[in-house]
Amino acid sequence: MKLVFAYVLTGLCGVFAKGRAQKGKFSVPSLDVKTRQLVLQANQTLQLNCRGRWELSWALPEGLARDQGSVQVKGSRCGRTGQQYCSCLTVGSALAQHTGLFRCRYQHRPRKQASVYVYVTDSRRPFVEVLGKSPDVLYMKERQPLVIPCRVTHPNVTTLLVKFPDHKLSPDQRNIVWNSRQGFTIRSPTFFYVGLFFCQATVDDVSYSSHIYIVHRPVNNIMKVFLNSSGPVRKLKGERLALNCTATGALNTRVNISWNYPRKENRAGSISKRIMNSGSHMLFYSILTIPKLQRSDRGLYTCQVTSGEKIKEAKVNVTVYDRPFIRLKPRHGSVLEAYAGQKSFRLSPKLQAYPEPEVVWLKDGTVAAKHCSRYLVQKNSLVIRDVAEEDAGRYTVLVALKEHRLDRNLTLTVVVNVSPQIGEKAVSLQDPGTVPRGSRKALHCTSDGVPPPHIQWLWHPCPSKGLPAAPQA
Repeated sequence: MKLVFAYVLTGLCGVFAKGRAQKGKFSVPSLDVKTRQLVLQANQTLQLNCRGRWELSWALPEGLARDQGSVQVKGSRCGRTGQQYCSCLTVGSALAQHTGLFRCRYQHRPRKQASVYVYVTDSRRPFVEVLGKSPDVLYMKERQPLVIPCRVTHPNVTTLLVKFPDHKLSPDQRNIVWNSRQGFTIRSPTFFYVGLFFCQATVDDVSYSSHIYIVHRPVNNIMKVFLNSSGPVRKLKGERLALNCTATGALNTRVNISWNYPRKENRAGSISKRIMNSGSHMLFYSILTIPKLQRSDRGLYTCQVTSGEKIKEAKVNVTVYDRPFIRLKPRHGSVLEAYAGQKSFRLSPKLQAYPEPEVVWLKDGTVAAKHCSRYLVQKNSLVIRDVAEEDAGRYTVLVALKEHRLDRNLTLTVVVNVSPQIGEKAVSLQDPGTVPRGSRKALHCTSDGVPPPHIQWLWHPCPSKGLPAAPQA
């Protein structure tokens, strides 16, 4: 009885093991070729079959477009029970530019894939890339390898790297590494590798040259970033906004300028760019323009400049008003006190207005600047230099937006305090002499000042026994 139970248990384990094996099958698609690369002759037909658990798709080399007539893909259900998916890729009359990696992958899981590299050999064309009229630019980045992509159509083609005009470099597999699928890789490039390069191959005693490449090493040196407005920007609804972001960089610097602003997602603004070489440095301009501002356009505008890993920004706040306005009121009350002899005294009311208003100051009804040369208008303020008693009076500020027919005025009273002065001090007084006892003598004290001074008399009795006497009121 125990033997029978063991047999049944063993059979069940076999079923589970088979289930696990079936479940793991085709976790990635499977190609009908078992090698990692194929070599075809030009004009031959390439056919690849792929099988998998889910629906399949193909990724083709850059030189082969799916909509070309020579490319055909046929899909079907396959397997004993039709639970699998099969796809057949056919490329008729393969050409040298079709050389590259062919990948079969799951549509919804593209990382699950099987691939094969196919060389399409053409004895008259050893290089895959087509010769162009103008060189391609390759950017050398700091601490990154440089790849010169002169791929070949046969794995055994021997190539040399040539720096223009005729400096030939052979692969040493240490710093200069050759790979028929990629080209030349310079692991630690220096400034020597800046310039014109191409690859050279010899097939049947005939020399062929690849496409020409310009190796450029960009400099990531952003010197300065600034906007055309150094302070907050104020605009009316419906007006045009133009912000110019300027970046200066060292020669050979290449930058990317991007904007962040309130309605960026709605593409409210348009951006134009320009580059200038000033001789000693580069100037990069990016102009953000919003034709008609809305209230929703108010907020922070940021110009961000990047070059490699370096980032610099310039920011400005934009305020959008619905209509023109003037707000005017005293800052420290309507009556102000100054002091005669004061070097300067400023009348500065609280003023908020947009657009920029016209400001005129009056002194007792006449234009202040014409009234006295010591009066100076600075923006919205009136400055009185070397304050004198005659500067007391009524000062009126007139604020106007003539274009919009708006105006406001405010009158401030200035009181000039003058230190008390005793008139008799300015006159040489005679000694009153001796006055007989019991007689009457009149003493006069003349004083003026603002506010009017208070006069107090003090009596200094004659000293006795040579000691000074204390004054008495």
